[in-house]
Amino acid sequence: MLGKTANGLFWMYRQLERAENIARLIETGQRIALTRLGSTEEEWKSVLQTSGSLAGYYEHLGDEITRDHAVDWLLRSKDNPGSVMSCIAQARHNARLVRTAITTEVWEATNTAYMTAKDQLARKVADRDLPGVLRMLRQRTGMVRGTTHGTMLRNEIYDFARIGTFLERADNTARIIDVKYYVLLPSVMSVGSSIDNVQWEILLRSVSGRGGFRMAYGAQTDPHDIAQFLILDRRMPRSLAFCIGKIIDNMAYLSADYGGQLPCCVMAEEVQQKYLRLSIDEVFEYGLHEYIQKMLGEMAALGRQIEIDYRFYE
Repeated sequence: MLGKTANGLFWMYRQLERAENIARLIETGQRIALTRLGSTEEEWKSVLQTSGSLAGYYEHLGDEITRDHAVDWLLRSKDNPGSVMSCIAQARHNARLVRTAITTEVWEATNTAYMTAKDQLARKVADRDLPGVLRMLRQRTGMVRGTTHGTMLRNEIYDFARIGTFLERADNTARIIDVKYYVLLPSVMSVGSSIDNVQWEILLRSVSGRGGFRMAYGAQTDPHDIAQFLILDRRMPRSLAFCIGKIIDNMAYLSADYGGQLPCCVMAEEVQQKYLRLSIDEVFEYGLHEYIQKMLGEMAALGRQIEIDYRFYE
């Protein structure tokens, strides 16, 4: 496979996953703001930080952060390359570049996601319409994933799609955990309080993990159990352990097809061995914020190494 084709597939699926994750973040910001009295500027600032678009917001919209401006920036701004609309548009662009590598069903689902987003986000979304619009956007990106699973051959094309998806998903889960624990709590006195419990509940909802968590751990929202669930539980499809495990699996398939183990494969396995074999108590002893920051750095480095090893730009 040509490197530019692998690049197009990798980034097509990263952008689709990112669009869905940004929609989830907006919903999370809405829910968290409802638990606050008074100004919610800090909550929306934390959401912008999580998405990696705070600097761009300041550059284009100034220092004042409001709910309306933050939502519009994250959802539909053309000046924000990380907005839901921008991500879906870029995913469609990449899908066109690799049109011969994907099935008709995958292309049609991607195009439908784009056309739906373009229609729904043509104008500012009213408050009352926002939950429905976010739900529709998540469903449309989910349809691309579903048609991929249902129609694509399990070959190197599928492998690059999966690696892009799970690298982006792991990055998003890590960012959501970090913002919740490091930014959102008003003070250390809130740990274990009703506010803290509500926010952990919102965190689970933001990764569609509330039902799965209750099945595995019961109704009590203990922070250690939630951290275990989102970081180390291999049954949870958005946990760091699950995502890195899937990346390793698909890299192994590529290695079997092409022969030899590339540096990115070794790097992914080292991340798994060093950081995802720990107990949750060891993670908290390490420092949850410090641990997540380390994981974010490792995943960024892994993404760069994948681009080098598979010659994405040749």
